[in-house]
Amino acid sequence: MTKTGAATDILDRVKSWPQEDRDELADMAREIEARRTGRYEPTPEEAEAIREGLAELDRGEWTSEEAMKAFWARCGIL
Repeated sequence: MTKTGAATDILDRVKSWPQEDRDELADMAREIEARRTGRYEPTPEEAEAIREGLAELDRGEWTSEEAMKAFWARCGIL
């Protein structure tokens, strides 16, 4: 069987997989496509997390890079 045939065969079987496994496969496929195209399309959950992070930044809830460097230095990391 060719690799193309094997891929088609397994994609046909995916329909019978549990949803959790299909979701995992979709995540992997998004990563492969991002590598091939240079563009990553976030999931709705990721897009929401990005929006929330930007909102936190707008509200000034993030720490400065200097403060983080000082923290890591106190922890002995830097």
